[in-house]
Amino acid sequence: MSFANTRWRVRRPKPFVLVIEGEDVPAASAKTCDYLHEQLLSPQWREAFYQLVDATGLVVCLNLHTEHPTYRDVRGRSSKGRLSQGEYYHHDGCTGPVKPRFVEIRCPIQPQTRGVATAVAPHRDVVKAMVQVLPAELASSAALVSQDMGTDALNQMDGSALEHLQGLITRTVRKKLNAEGARVYFRQVDEAANAYFEPWALGESRIIANGNSGVTMQHRRAYQTTHTGGVANGHLVKRWPNEELLLPGEMLDPAFLAALCSEEDDESAGGQAREVCALARDLKPALAPTNAKPTSPALDLTPIL
Repeated sequence: MSFANTRWRVRRPKPFVLVIEGEDVPAASAKTCDYLHEQLLSPQWREAFYQLVDATGLVVCLNLHTEHPTYRDVRGRSSKGRLSQGEYYHHDGCTGPVKPRFVEIRCPIQPQTRGVATAVAPHRDVVKAMVQVLPAELASSAALVSQDMGTDALNQMDGSALEHLQGLITRTVRKKLNAEGARVYFRQVDEAANAYFEPWALGESRIIANGNSGVTMQHRRAYQTTHTGGVANGHLVKRWPNEELLLPGEMLDPAFLAALCSEEDDESAGGQAREVCALARDLKPALAPTNAKPTSPALDLTPIL
């Protein structure tokens, strides 16, 4: 793939996934670098890269060495007794009407590998899969029996309608199934939705289209075996690049960020969204709102898609 005046080694394990392995150079010439910030997200190429993620759904960057200060820890944890919010398929920044354009989840280079998968799939495919594998006794529950969950109805639903139906199904699963029963159900959803849940590699970033006009995705923390706790796992970090990674002259907008929440904030509040998410609470009072970012004209990405 040619992008940002560079040839890249890429592959497409699924139609909605583009994996960038690094620059297309001989192994002997390869160098350790932060190509995400130095090239793909440089001011000159940032919006073009964002449009590539919009059009693709999920862009995975491997062999990436960075310690950029904008990343923050993913603090959500799972218990043995119940599923956390992060284990259900969701968009990031889930409580506000305006969601972050992307969420980037990263597995830093660290001594401990990451054993818990992160499943990612297109939103409509997720909801269709949730309906497809839903046990009959759950489909006939009071919350769902009156819902039209036929194929034609699902194909005609807009994003809001899909989220409404998804919420009804998720709450029913949470109420009717125990934790491991729910995890088994969502593993079936992963398969039916053809989700991407490759094991995490150290130094890997996944940039997920989260709230956009293109291929909007959802993701979840996905245990592939019975969750018993007490197993060491590498940690993840995250950020919302479009809203947090600023171009020269831009400032963070505390009011916008305060309106967003993340799945780990929901979880630590017992399933009720906090009034102000941890990110917004940590912002310095001196930071003032900024005007909306200028939009760039749509780019023709056909040659690299």
